Amino acid sequence: MQDRRLVGIDLGITSAHTVRVLAGDGGLVCRRKAVPTVESLGEVEQAALAGAAAGTRLEVVVEPTGPAWLPIAVFFAARGHTVYRVSSAKAHDLRRFLRRHAKSNGIDADTLARLPLVDPAGLHPLQLPDAARAALDRRVRACDRLTRQAADHKRRIKGLVRQLLPASPLVGELGQADLAVLERWADPHGLVAVGRARLQQVLASASAGQQGAQRAEQWLAAARAALELYGDHPAIAWQDLAAEVHSEVRLLRATQAELAAHAREREACYRRVDPAALARSLPGLATIGGPALVATMGSASRFATAAKFRSFTGLAPRASETGQTDRKGQPISKAGNRLLRTTLVRAADHARRQDPQLARIYWTQMVERGKDHLGAVCVVAAHLAERAWTVMDRATPYVICDTDATPVTPAQAKQIIAERWTVPEEVRRRRRHKKGKAPQQVLQGHVHGAQGATRRPSPSSATLGQPPSRVKPTQPQP
Repeated sequence: MQDRRLVGIDLGITSAHTVRVLAGDGGLVCRRKAVPTVESLGEVEQAALAGAAAGTRLEVVVEPTGPAWLPIAVFFAARGHTVYRVSSAKAHDLRRFLRRHAKSNGIDADTLARLPLVDPAGLHPLQLPDAARAALDRRVRACDRLTRQAADHKRRIKGLVRQLLPASPLVGELGQADLAVLERWADPHGLVAVGRARLQQVLASASAGQQGAQRAEQWLAAARAALELYGDHPAIAWQDLAAEVHSEVRLLRATQAELAAHAREREACYRRVDPAALARSLPGLATIGGPALVATMGSASRFATAAKFRSFTGLAPRASETGQTDRKGQPISKAGNRLLRTTLVRAADHARRQDPQLARIYWTQMVERGKDHLGAVCVVAAHLAERAWTVMDRATPYVICDTDATPVTPAQAKQIIAERWTVPEEVRRRRRHKKGKAPQQVLQGHVHGAQGATRRPSPSSATLGQPPSRVKPTQPQP
């Protein structure tokens, strides 16, 4: 135990890293400061191994503090040491246990160094990706970031246009034809002045003939209504609002161009990492979901079982058990990668329409367990995560089967889902009801006491997985 060396490094973004080195019994070996250079980190390695037996390997523990963890991990992993990257929540909880009323960089580093002693089963050695996986990871992250930025620009454009045109025609997806109009005539004065013929020509050209006179009339009607409503009121800065719309349109087009370039490279990287397209064989995962799953999962061998990977995604429910009580139906932990969890949830909504087994899970959650659509989809996503790990671990494509494990074609699967596992509209309507208890059918003519009729649950409530309603007994009047 004395030859074991535990290194906790509290990473600094713009400041030096704080290092604490402990022996196997928890005794302090040394304190150091370090910067991300070979010379500085080499001095830390030499000080940590001073007095240890030959062949001793350091156990380095860091938090994922921005990009600062990567140089540390690369340096120590390249020298054969074990590196652990632990969640900030785990380190925070242990620090509060050890030093409830104090916090410093030294305390944080000491806490990280003690994690292998406190929770050895909860730590897993960090596996750095190879060149192909590292490239795929960066392209997937870039595409995700640019997609969110494009969505922000679209929301901003719609908000600005609603100020200029209170009766804005932008009620759905913002298309290229709409952008062509806005980058020319965001000011309603310009829209009215340009006329129907010119506006119709621009719309037809930008939409490849899909839009024309009807859409042009919608834009003109909105412009005329805005001019009539606002008049010449000085609070409306027509030109300034229009200039801001033009800026947002240019930013959106630039973002979309960058996104297209990164998407092409993402596809090339994905084909190198997953040449058999195993991830895309899963239902619901296609052009975007497949690369995102492979990049965020990494090597499937990192996880011992499918349940371990499900916990990693954050789709596993929280546990709450005490005494004779075991509370079921707890919220999901959301402890995993946000992109991975979002990818699986979106894929699950499509997969339930393609796979009878997943459709049955969705049906059971909606009809028998009383969950709403999102809750049922999250349960399907958790099952989809386990199947994704199995596909990647076994390196075999996914096969769609009936509920009796009989392989079926996509057409047969859709027919089975339509006949057996389609959630009735009545159930969906009841699950969408958010204000108090969902409306129940009422059987009239049952009298209880002197206070009049009481409600009884409809016969359909048992089939919908709803417990019978309980009526509070009336109190006798004096």
